[in-house]
Amino acid sequence: MAAESAPSTPLTLPVLPLDDEVVLPGMVVPLDLNDNDVRAAVEAAQAAARSEPGKPRVLLVPRIDGAYASTGVLGTVEQVGRLADGDPGALIRGRGRVKIGAGTTGPGAALWVEGARIDESAPDPLPGHVTELVKEYKALATAWLRKRGAWQVVDRVQAIEDVSALADNSGYSPFLTTAQKVELLETADPVARLKAATRQLRDHLAEQDVAETIAKDVQEGVDKQQREFLLRRQLDAVRKELRDLNGEEQGEESDDYRARVEAADLPEKVREAALKEVDKLERSSDQSPEGSWIRTWLDTVLELPWSERTEDVYDIRGAKAILDAEHAGLDDVKERITEYLAVRKRRSDRGLGVVGGRRGGAVLALVGPPGVGKTSLGESVAHAMGRKFVRVALGGVRDEAEIRGHRRTYVGALPGRIVRAIKEAGAMNPVVLLDEIDKVGSDFRGDPAAALLEVLDPAQNHTFRDHYLEVELDLSDVVFLATANVLEAIPEALLDRMELVRLDGYTEDEKVVIARDHLLPRQLERAGLAKDEVTLDESALRKLAGEYTREAGVRTLERSIARLLRKIAAQHELAERELPFTVREEHLRDLIGRPHHVPESAQDPAERRTAVPGVATGLAVTGAGGDVLFVEASLADPETGAAGLTLTGQLGDVMKESAQIALSFLRSHGAELELPVADLKDRGVHIHFPAGAVPKDGPSAGVTMTTALASLLSGRLVRTDVAMTGEVSLTGRVLPIGGVKQKLLAAHRAGVTTVVIPKRNEADLDDVPAEVLDKLDVHAVTDVRQVLELALSPVANGAAPEVPVAA
Repeated sequence: MAAESAPSTPLTLPVLPLDDEVVLPGMVVPLDLNDNDVRAAVEAAQAAARSEPGKPRVLLVPRIDGAYASTGVLGTVEQVGRLADGDPGALIRGRGRVKIGAGTTGPGAALWVEGARIDESAPDPLPGHVTELVKEYKALATAWLRKRGAWQVVDRVQAIEDVSALADNSGYSPFLTTAQKVELLETADPVARLKAATRQLRDHLAEQDVAETIAKDVQEGVDKQQREFLLRRQLDAVRKELRDLNGEEQGEESDDYRARVEAADLPEKVREAALKEVDKLERSSDQSPEGSWIRTWLDTVLELPWSERTEDVYDIRGAKAILDAEHAGLDDVKERITEYLAVRKRRSDRGLGVVGGRRGGAVLALVGPPGVGKTSLGESVAHAMGRKFVRVALGGVRDEAEIRGHRRTYVGALPGRIVRAIKEAGAMNPVVLLDEIDKVGSDFRGDPAAALLEVLDPAQNHTFRDHYLEVELDLSDVVFLATANVLEAIPEALLDRMELVRLDGYTEDEKVVIARDHLLPRQLERAGLAKDEVTLDESALRKLAGEYTREAGVRTLERSIARLLRKIAAQHELAERELPFTVREEHLRDLIGRPHHVPESAQDPAERRTAVPGVATGLAVTGAGGDVLFVEASLADPETGAAGLTLTGQLGDVMKESAQIALSFLRSHGAELELPVADLKDRGVHIHFPAGAVPKDGPSAGVTMTTALASLLSGRLVRTDVAMTGEVSLTGRVLPIGGVKQKLLAAHRAGVTTVVIPKRNEADLDDVPAEVLDKLDVHAVTDVRQVLELALSPVANGAAPEVPVAA
């Protein structure tokens, strides 16, 4: 073999590829002949060996991801036979490194290449640093082999003296990656190769030491926990024996949940559930997460007022007086609360307080525009009944667990808002105000409105189950008040479980009373003024309510009063005004500026919106209550404008259809109404609703659009003091609509004196305050012709009508 090792000796060898494996010189490896590439290379080597002396030779080349390495290992086929599993195999010994050259031809199906042996001789004698490196590698290898129990291999490694052979011996190491073995294969210098092998072995031993340290620490921690658990169980057993011997409780009572549960006044089923949890707590360890869940659950159950109830005040006259004193108007709500108290009193007197496990709770839905006192009414109801009051804000709630609670297994689990409200009130029969129930939303976490169905159903809420408590909670004695601005936003199934009470806004007289009795004293205190230092004349309050604000509620009115008082306080501090001072109507402009809402009837006739033909005043209902809505109509120039109907103002489909119906009615009945309907054939009609940024929809503007178009065609102005509402049909019938009370209140606020409503809405006038009806001339009509007779002014002096033309 010495001749074969000469660097100048050219070699022609068959290639035996090794997929993702590396064989270093000195290694003996068995290879499976079932592999086509292995069998082809061995057979080719055997064929070549017949004409040459020596054993068959192959070139062992690593093939990594399909690519061959540039350096291979000369191998000799030592033996061909059977492997341990019985498959045919060959035993091949690595002899030395070969630099792979160009491909060539040879016998058999194998790939043949040319190559040259690489000089792997180490310096002789070895330098001192190389000798130290040999000692270090042998020490590291011995330490690693001893950990694995390979004592026989230790002697073999210690006997190797050749630097190159010692470095290549690391090829047997199972922890080396393929890339690391390729690095050793392609490093021709024996000293550099031994350094790389030493570094790899050192890194592996360091990683192994860290892993052993971690495993040892983990095992020690487990042993400590097991020992602590065993000791604590023994300690519990000793304490139990001591309690049995001494017949007394050991430890603090606050820590003994069993004693607390047995001492608490709990319903029977709740007590059973609590004792089961106490049993679980006693069986669990202090380190168990279940123990903390059980303690939190028991604390919540024990803090709930299961047997606490406040006594209702059955002084019906006194409760009515409280409601009247704290709220002006709102007669419907006051009557409903008074009825509820009267029925409760009679049931209590006759021993009917609890029937079928249920008490006489109430669920009222207060629906109305902002600022009418829905939220503050809840406190007044609780005051009148002598109950605790809790407010639950539902605006923006989108998680069903906010109502029903979380399951106990979740981290940070809490009961729902209903249970928390009962806990906060400290009684099982509070007044719970569900504020802004129409602002509840739904998303992937569920629908809170659906979870409220059981809470607000008088037939079901006596067995309400919270997901966190998982015990029945009786809500039948709770008075639920729900507030909302928009009725349509409340789901139908939820609304069906509540008794609807509408708060449609205040009249001007009610606003004056509220401002005088409630708003002014509160704002005087906030402005740091005494009651006798500033007074507001009733005329000033009336002007504030009528011309400086236009709203269904009183929030803007209160802000205006606060602004007025701040101005007076500042002027007094600047020595510009003496106190006491009485604010009259003529002082308002100097203090807070001009009025923002001057009634249409109070404006100059030439500046009114209805000063030109084609403009009519309608009535509408918005989220802020009733409002006045103007409708404008014009005809396009026949030479420049296209025929057809144009609608603007962000109108909904229903309102667009109402405009089509109004136009069709006038076209078909123009001759009867003495209107020049011929203009409608060739000229475009444009109907516009001002405040174009606000979406509008609904059928109640039908008569208003018909009147505006009739005014446009006839040239007759629509009376300034007339407002109207109603749906119109193709035959001219005026059909009923909703929101009559809100619309009449809005007409009253706007200074309108005559209102036209559908005949079938006359029954709704019973809900309108008497002082408003006294100031309005309400006409109930059945046909649009009656509307035109009432709303259109007569043509002056028989002049020909002038039809406005759109630009």
